[in-house]
Amino acid sequence: MASFGSVLPLFRSTIQNPWWIVNPARSKNYLNRPRLRNPVWFVKKTRTLHDEHFTQENSAFLGEVQRETVQRQADLLRLRTGGEDAGPVAEWAPGLKRTGVIAKKIGQYPLWTRNGTKIRTTLLQIVENEIVRYIPPEEYRPAQEPRQRRNWRNPYGCLLVGAENGDPSLLTKEYASLFQHTGVLPKQHLCRFLVSPEAQLPPGTALTVDHFRVGDYVDVRGKTVDRGFQGVVKRHGFKGLPKTHGVTKTHRRPGNIGAGGQKARVWPGTKMPGHMGNRWRVLRGLQVLRINRKYNVMWVQSSSIAGSTNGLVYVYDTVLPLRKHGAKRGPPGQPPFPTALNPPTATEEDAEVWHDELHDFRSRVSITFGSGGTSCTV
Repeated sequence: MASFGSVLPLFRSTIQNPWWIVNPARSKNYLNRPRLRNPVWFVKKTRTLHDEHFTQENSAFLGEVQRETVQRQADLLRLRTGGEDAGPVAEWAPGLKRTGVIAKKIGQYPLWTRNGTKIRTTLLQIVENEIVRYIPPEEYRPAQEPRQRRNWRNPYGCLLVGAENGDPSLLTKEYASLFQHTGVLPKQHLCRFLVSPEAQLPPGTALTVDHFRVGDYVDVRGKTVDRGFQGVVKRHGFKGLPKTHGVTKTHRRPGNIGAGGQKARVWPGTKMPGHMGNRWRVLRGLQVLRINRKYNVMWVQSSSIAGSTNGLVYVYDTVLPLRKHGAKRGPPGQPPFPTALNPPTATEEDAEVWHDELHDFRSRVSITFGSGGTSCTV
């Protein structure tokens, strides 16, 4: 049996450093800024342009011939791939994952409800979105595993979506070869979306604003504006030190970054100066309040979507359990699955679709001026 003298040092160490007291520690919400290294699958998009000393008429003629040739080849390939891959369309069921779209952030616009409440929205335009390729689950091998847990029972496939037609003469041969057997013109932007195998689409399928409905909830992923290296006042909102009363050259400094005792060090995660912006951020559960079929524009209820004007964002169905399709608080009805294959023709009457709670200034008159006075209707 151990004596009391042998147990006493252990008892003293337990009193000095009790196991039930957890020392506070800051954690980092992101890793250090990675170095700019191209991945193994990177394909150079643009090339060095040389002056060929062509006249404006010759350049216009060559560009027209090139566009017609590429368009003719794309139409033929689209007919072939569409005839081979076209099959029965699956029905939507809870748990199935649709594809997303690539949108352009074109500005902000206010809307009002019927009771006069102002809502700030962001306009997102879906520009020339087409399916480039579908990769089945057994062939899809991502370069980096996604953060979300992989569904091994019902694995996801991958849909490659392109946006904005590009000029083939300005692209490299390696990049243009990605669209060679797809029936799609070379795109300026590409993005991959994880989808259920039931939601696969043949190459060449166009994605329009009818992919979403008014009242749906979406998640928008974008890259924040790059601010460069910034101090703590701009990066973290520090107040700074006093401007007068003997303070010299330390007005915008962070101050003390370490305390005494056991904390006599700089803790990991301390708010310090560093690079600000240029990081991917996601806003979840944003409601679609209005769409325009003529220009493929959607009004999303938010004014803080990451990115600058004309920047690209990725829009897809929300993953929030209480806002996604099929939830109690989610949008009613079934979404277009796998997408709106036969969207209605955009006419002047039905080009605009508004939410029921919004005040439509085109059809509802809010203030009427007459000889008997002013009347207000809602």
